[in-house]
Amino acid sequence: MASTETTDPTADAPVKDRGDVGGLEAGLDALETSVASRTPFRQTFVNKILPPIVAVGVVLVVWQALISLKIVDDPTKLPSPADVGNEFRDAWLEGTLLGYIWTSISRGLLGFLFALAIGTPLGLLVARVKFVRAAIGPILSGLQSLPSVAWVPPAVIWLGLNNSMMYAVILLGAVPSIANGLVSGIDQVPPLFLRAGRTMGATGLKGAWHIVMPAALPGYLAGLKQGWAFSWRSLMAAEIIASSPDLGIGLGALLENGRNASSMSMVFEAIFLILFVGIAIDLLIFSPLERWVLRSRGLLVKG
Repeated sequence: MASTETTDPTADAPVKDRGDVGGLEAGLDALETSVASRTPFRQTFVNKILPPIVAVGVVLVVWQALISLKIVDDPTKLPSPADVGNEFRDAWLEGTLLGYIWTSISRGLLGFLFALAIGTPLGLLVARVKFVRAAIGPILSGLQSLPSVAWVPPAVIWLGLNNSMMYAVILLGAVPSIANGLVSGIDQVPPLFLRAGRTMGATGLKGAWHIVMPAALPGYLAGLKQGWAFSWRSLMAAEIIASSPDLGIGLGALLENGRNASSMSMVFEAIFLILFVGIAIDLLIFSPLERWVLRSRGLLVKG
């Protein structure tokens, strides 16, 4: 009779608890399944591709309605979508459209790489050395709030109308944002990470590379995005103000040429190209980096 009193320990657990455990296992299985499966193209199209297409379509319809209904009947103020489209077509047939884009984007990306090479060690130095932070930290914050267009006149006087002037304006606009982004990211690193790194011998440059930089990556990436935005805006300001035949025709110069010629079609062409490059850089470079950072921290399920 004593042997019949022996029961399985799992049988003593409440039915509700066993149900909770089973639900948890089912949830984990479902999560693994969602990670392994690929998102259907139809879902991707509906969720990510269709909304911007609809938004562009609505803008074009409203734009054309303003022309057709004579709400704005002055083409020198608001050209029709067809007129702007003809401007794009003429630039394409003349072989100048890609030249406008490449002139600006090559300068912008190269200047941003220079700013990245300068701003990253500078931000790391400011974040880790108290004396340096007290000395130039406020200056970096002040430079970040200074409009980039303010640097164009002194850069022209110092360096002349050449590409060096363009790169100087980009650096002065982007370096403070990159450095401050890294400083902000390092300030948010939990002290436990730093102590654990020192315990394992990760000090000095080794600790900065293996502990500080990976932990500060989200803030650093935000600084990079802002740095690129400042680079692009600085470049456009420099191209608009300091236009010269020796510098070629970039998007900023195209915008200024449209203003000088009183051609709103050309002005809209330049604006749309500037907007297109900004969106393309974000989608091709920064959005994948953000997804990778979130996924590496378990904050985004790959689907």
